[in-house]
Amino acid sequence: MSEGLRRSIATVCLSGTLDDKLTAAAAAGFEGIELFENDLVVAPWSAKEIRTRCADLGLSIDLYQPFRDFEAVPPERLRANLARAEQKFAVMADLGADTILVCSSVSGEAVDDDDLAAEQLAALAERAAAHGMRIAYEALAWGRHVSTWDHSWRIVERAGHPALGLCLDSFHVLSREVDPAGIAAITPGKVFFVQLADAPYLRMDVLQWSRHHRLFPGQGSFDLAGFVRLALAAGYDGPLSLEVFNDVFRQSDPARTAVDAMRSLIALEHRLAPVGRRLPGAPSLARHAFTEFGVDGHSGPQLREALRGLGFAHTGQHRTKPVELWEQQNCKIVLNSAVTRPQAAGTATISAFAIASEDPQRSLHRAEALLAPAHPNVRGPGETELAAIIAPDGTSVFVTRPDDGWRADFLPTGEATEPGAGLIGTDHLGLAQPFDNFDEAGLFYHSVLDLDHLADEEYAAPFGLMRSRNVANADRSVRLALTVALLRRGEWAPAVADPQHVAFTTADIVATAEAMTALGATMLPVPDNYYADLAARFALPESTVATLSRHGILYDRDTRGGELLHLYTPVFGGRVFFEIVERRGGYDRFGEANAPVRMAAQRHRRLTDQ
Repeated sequence: MSEGLRRSIATVCLSGTLDDKLTAAAAAGFEGIELFENDLVVAPWSAKEIRTRCADLGLSIDLYQPFRDFEAVPPERLRANLARAEQKFAVMADLGADTILVCSSVSGEAVDDDDLAAEQLAALAERAAAHGMRIAYEALAWGRHVSTWDHSWRIVERAGHPALGLCLDSFHVLSREVDPAGIAAITPGKVFFVQLADAPYLRMDVLQWSRHHRLFPGQGSFDLAGFVRLALAAGYDGPLSLEVFNDVFRQSDPARTAVDAMRSLIALEHRLAPVGRRLPGAPSLARHAFTEFGVDGHSGPQLREALRGLGFAHTGQHRTKPVELWEQQNCKIVLNSAVTRPQAAGTATISAFAIASEDPQRSLHRAEALLAPAHPNVRGPGETELAAIIAPDGTSVFVTRPDDGWRADFLPTGEATEPGAGLIGTDHLGLAQPFDNFDEAGLFYHSVLDLDHLADEEYAAPFGLMRSRNVANADRSVRLALTVALLRRGEWAPAVADPQHVAFTTADIVATAEAMTALGATMLPVPDNYYADLAARFALPESTVATLSRHGILYDRDTRGGELLHLYTPVFGGRVFFEIVERRGGYDRFGEANAPVRMAAQRHRRLTDQ
């Protein structure tokens, strides 16, 4: 990407006071900001002091915004609007800003007259030019008469003033039905500013969609790389600036949000090859190498008993730490009693997991370039050097070699791994995310580990709506299922806080269920009502339904005929559980339809165990 394209962020993206926002933006590596007028109005500093503070932080003020309801109005309103603009130009001079965003009018006084709009915008541009400033005209997607980018361009072109150009906001462009392809044909030099926001596709009022559901690039459904390419084709060489209105971001730690924002821009630029700044390539990932549980004196024995019931053997003891290795074929679990524990006593947690990479160093270099530097593990002499990337929820993500060299740190216990229960590998990890970090986590795993976004699902659970976001590599050897409650839970809800689980795969779930029963495993009972409904929905043979019911096996089928058979354990250590999975016929989902059944059954089990 050319040197002229810089990274900027609107202050409206971040929570806190103006100083909080500026400090966070600078620390995350942004070079400029868009100053939202509301942030100026409530700031204790003068405009000149804000200019000095930005300069001290290495930030330019790339845009002052917004100036509303200007064009296509009666003469008396135009005079008032021009006087209002002169006041803003004086403020901009003190700020050191040379471009102001003018939104298409939503005023009831505005008329549908492109000639009048062009004439009045030209008059405003003439005033701006006298101050050495420019007008960037933006079509709001809900503008009264001008609501699409092509309409705003026709007006700017008609006005024909050198100080009047376009602001292209990806949300306003891509949320409307007008094809953006024509952006590439805009006269070079007439795109004054580009604002970027992603969003999920939603069927709702566009104003509410914009004000509450924007996301950083890579967290939604818009083709932002294609949008930016069109702007570049039109000769744009100004900042790439993020303007994201989001209810969660507005109340989250601004330093963390700014890093998330910068990561989104870095990942986006990588997709703009050959013009974008490049990231280190993402090496192929082979599989889940191990999952580590942080345990204590209460939760540790529970997980040991559960693992034995699932056919695992305690095969290794760490040379210098209170850490145990449990194995069954390619399924590896580590129980760590030395983890710093933010959770309550007696609560187990997935404190870390490891992914086997064909080139661990390149994986770590990519993570560092995406503002996720690795933290070396504490190790004794001769022990394996492992470096952890810290995920948004605090989980450590280790990147290891495919040869499992880390196992040399464990002394063998002599326990045999056979016969086991038929578990052959880790299918996926289920990681519930804190409410504020769900979109951040999706972007983290997609950009840092290069896991593709498979699908989002929503379902009604016993204690509220849930959303899942599934990510995986191309050959599905690494899968993660991220979940979140769509609203913060009320005080009363007796649900497990941020549950986590490991799903193991088997080639024959019925044989595995029988083997685990013989080993004394505690599995999750499923109510008869579920199987009566299952028979009706899928027209399964009675004998099949009877077999599933006998072992508490849940069932799902996709539209292509792929099938999922899976069963669960109760919750152990207050937070974690296990799932056994058999996939048939290319089934590529995670059985979300059965999640409410599992959650209700686990709740019933907790009540009856008390």
